[in-house]
Amino acid sequence: MFCFNAIAQDYKTHKVKSGETIESIAKIYLVTPFDIYALNPDAKTSLQPNTVLIIPKSRILKNPVKVETQQLLNYKSHKVKRKETLYSISKKYNITIDDIKKHNTRLYSDNLRKGDKINIPRYKTVLVTSNVGNTIKKYKVLPKEGKWRVAYKFGITVAELEKLNPNMDETLLAGKEINVPNIANNEEKEIDNDFGYYTVLPKEGFFRLKLKLGLTQDQLETLNPELIESGLKNGMVLKVPLDVASSIENEDVERSTLADRLTNFETKRIAVMLPFRLNRVDLDSVQEVKDLIRQEGLLSVSLDFHTGVLMAIDSAKQLGISTKLDVYDTRAQITQVSNILRTNDFSNYDAVIGPFTSNNFERAASMLKGDNVPIISPVTKPKNLYNNVFQTIPSEELLRKKMIKFVKASTGTIPKHILIISDSKHIAVSNLLKREFPLAKQIFSRKDEEGKDANYILLEDIEEQFKEGLNIVFLETENEGFVSNVSSMINGFNGVDEELEIEREIVLMTTNKTKAFEGVNISNYDLSKLKFHYPSTNRTYDWEEPNSFVSRYKRVWKTEPNKYATRGFDLTMDVLLRLAIDEDLYKASSSDIETEYVENKFRYSKKLFGGYYNEAVYIVKYDELKIVEVKQ
Repeated sequence: MFCFNAIAQDYKTHKVKSGETIESIAKIYLVTPFDIYALNPDAKTSLQPNTVLIIPKSRILKNPVKVETQQLLNYKSHKVKRKETLYSISKKYNITIDDIKKHNTRLYSDNLRKGDKINIPRYKTVLVTSNVGNTIKKYKVLPKEGKWRVAYKFGITVAELEKLNPNMDETLLAGKEINVPNIANNEEKEIDNDFGYYTVLPKEGFFRLKLKLGLTQDQLETLNPELIESGLKNGMVLKVPLDVASSIENEDVERSTLADRLTNFETKRIAVMLPFRLNRVDLDSVQEVKDLIRQEGLLSVSLDFHTGVLMAIDSAKQLGISTKLDVYDTRAQITQVSNILRTNDFSNYDAVIGPFTSNNFERAASMLKGDNVPIISPVTKPKNLYNNVFQTIPSEELLRKKMIKFVKASTGTIPKHILIISDSKHIAVSNLLKREFPLAKQIFSRKDEEGKDANYILLEDIEEQFKEGLNIVFLETENEGFVSNVSSMINGFNGVDEELEIEREIVLMTTNKTKAFEGVNISNYDLSKLKFHYPSTNRTYDWEEPNSFVSRYKRVWKTEPNKYATRGFDLTMDVLLRLAIDEDLYKASSSDIETEYVENKFRYSKKLFGGYYNEAVYIVKYDELKIVEVKQ
């Protein structure tokens, strides 16, 4: 490293050493790679040892300098011969592979074939005036843009974006001006909502990403051509298929307050399809109606959900969002669903909520997909995730992954003292947990004389397993008796052991909380003492906390909202707000938008060849006989 007197006031020079990159050199001088490229344009295509680079002392330069740059003249047509590759063609014409792909964009996704005719760019070298101050420009943040979106658009990492903006807030507000690299508009990368995006973690290589994402190096380079030249970098944002999104561990998304981003105030047309089965009700008999509401589960649930829908529409109205609501009684019959859809024009609806039951929803979704009408499954998982379907209930697989990730993150490492207790129906889950926690001990339910699960364990099966300090027990079962047996037994080891003069903390967990954990024979006292943790699609609202929805609901309906009323409110409110921030529900459901309401939250990812599924999951626990959200 040395200095020329002629430019000592504004520049330094740097002689490139073997193994150095533009990124590593930029970090030495506290400038961005774009600062260096502005004065050394040839460095984009060739960076050889002993090359002397001009390095700006600051990002703002008063005196401009003349630098060489490449200007496109015209194209030469090249017919691909047998055995020719992009590499051999690039060497033949002394250009980069990226130059070829830029001017033959189909090669980003398609392979080169014999007989293809491609454009070979021809350049001339010209002198232009460059000012280091121009290597950074002001950029106005667009709606829905977070840090990773802006970083991806300008080809930098989030850390580099933060260096350019040292006073940047954690959440970017639409309209705020920030510093970004001064690249040409046609070099800005677009966010494609048909894909997901992943931020590379420290020390992650192509092998690790293959295990995590299921994508080979060639596949990643096809989606992200810049990898061919730059390689993987910590903090780099990669484009990936949406159907691998649930495998991605980097899922931290800024919570979105949609009420601050409303732009579309056209009246929303919403249809709600619920199984009231009013054809069975004699509306002239008040007593009969009351009896049916008490006895008929579907009618009671439908009415509760409907009250939540009405409350959401009223709340949206206060924000300037008007809604035309149509409610249809499906009678819990597929034939009635078909009849409703045949005799009514559903093509103009912005969204359809329901039907409730799986078979009825399947029929409605399949009939509406031709008109591309968004249809939301409120309380069940759809059989088929068509392009127009929104699955609001996270899958069991996703719940398990969230729970495993939580345990690893909350302890800072893989815990040593883990016990996995399961019955034979859950051997696959037990083995999955064993792979994630290799030091864990597996214990299975005892068998009866016929070799079937007896759904119990004995004290001798576990008494040697619990150590001093934290012990985590996973219990995987759908049998109420097994839950009762295990929870009461392990609770006896919890706390101070006076004989051994040690203290243990035993935390009970499961990756899928079945109804077995809610049975009449289950002690909530035991579960609370064990701080029972599980993944959940919703949290239980703390009624002692003030909430405008709860207050208004009690005032209007003279009772507290149950989980179905709250679900109706949360889901409908989310749909209306999303419709008010963009042209349609599809565009308003990108994976970087996470919303939360009273008891439910929503963050949608899209299958590459299918619809949308909710990835937002709570981790909750029993705490002093209450169920509360666990904050990490």
